[in-house]
Amino acid sequence: MAEKILVVDDDRAFQGMLVEALADKGYVVETAASAEEGIKKAGASAFDLILHDIQLPGMSGLEALKHLAEVAPGVDVIVMTGYGSKESGVTAMQQGAYDYFEKPFSLREMEVVVRRALEKRRLQVELAELKRRGGSSPLHNIIGHSAPMMAVKERISRVAELNADVLIMGETGTGKELVADTIHALSARAKAPFVKINCAAIPENLIESELFGHEKGAFTGATSMKQGKFELAKGGSLMLDEIGDMPLHLQPKLLRAVEQKQAERVGGAKPIQYDVRIIAATNQELEQRVRDGEFRSDLYYRLNVATLILPPLRERKSDLPQLAEFFLDRANRRLGTDITGVSAEAMEIFFNYDWPGNVRQFANAVERAAIFCTSTRITPAEVDQAFSNTRPVEDCGVYVPTGEGLPLKQALMEYEKTLIENALRACGGVQTEAATALGVSAKNLWNKLRKHGIDPVLFKK
Repeated sequence: MAEKILVVDDDRAFQGMLVEALADKGYVVETAASAEEGIKKAGASAFDLILHDIQLPGMSGLEALKHLAEVAPGVDVIVMTGYGSKESGVTAMQQGAYDYFEKPFSLREMEVVVRRALEKRRLQVELAELKRRGGSSPLHNIIGHSAPMMAVKERISRVAELNADVLIMGETGTGKELVADTIHALSARAKAPFVKINCAAIPENLIESELFGHEKGAFTGATSMKQGKFELAKGGSLMLDEIGDMPLHLQPKLLRAVEQKQAERVGGAKPIQYDVRIIAATNQELEQRVRDGEFRSDLYYRLNVATLILPPLRERKSDLPQLAEFFLDRANRRLGTDITGVSAEAMEIFFNYDWPGNVRQFANAVERAAIFCTSTRITPAEVDQAFSNTRPVEDCGVYVPTGEGLPLKQALMEYEKTLIENALRACGGVQTEAATALGVSAKNLWNKLRKHGIDPVLFKK
């Protein structure tokens, strides 16, 4: 059902322009020419949002705010002030208005703020309904109401109820871990442990012990028995993040653990029984890795039963305003700032960028912009400053050495080292983002850091 908006303004021409612009966006619009008429209509009919002029004949828009709060509780009011009356807008916000515009204003900016206010209203209505039913849903942690994200949420709800293993696929930064958290929280295993392991972050010679545990004396340094992640997740779920980087020689043992729910500890002879649900995640094309002989087909087919494919941010850009509001709210709490939103011009820059680092990169950009912001709204200037540190390495104009006067092997080593350092510098020392920018896996980057003796901590912002 289309949202319903009340426009209160005595300027018929301006009122007509607003009605036309809002109706073009699919909203149902009613009008009033005075505050008194607006209060009467707001009390008689359910509205999702009110746009209210400040300067009106009779009761002012400021006076009307308290009456609207009584007759239409929970409905946000955006006030409109005349040129040079910014103080009135600020006063209105102090008295409970959601936002304000100073006439004349950009219709595009108005549409962004209206959309954000209505999105807030929808979430409040949904949350109230969930509380009435006895709780809130973990699905609310997944931000976005675009068609691709609604499809993902619907599939999460369906998959979570099953006891089947799950494979989550998506580019770096699309929120695979958040989706895994949500699936576990919605499942019958929610009160049991949720154990996670990143297959790309653990050295190859240690990953078997981490997964399956080891017996005392199994290898040098094994001074006591250790339980593996499969045992620690007993009765719950186990997330195998970056499953595509699982060493090939360990995949048969992993297949047995997933399929038969049992395996031996390193150095052990007795199989350990497992009662766990596997939630695997990867940013790689597993079918291609199977074709390349780097991933076992039987393990892939065993995992690829209940599959979720997360859309990249570039395919769900209608979620950007809601994501921006969420990350701004988080930034305000972290930084102690009071930024109310993103200007239309800044939001347009966000919409025109394809976000190769997805939601993680967008969150980083918004929070960096918040750091630079000196007013109540993020402007293009702050976005430009934020982008200087969040664009992938290919956008950063990095310098690489030519290798003149060096043997080829040494020149290539220097070239590789410089590229890695520049990627880390551009990504603020975040290794997963640097790996994405360089087009390598996180595990591959980790090995190269060791080879070149590069400490990523030195590049942290």
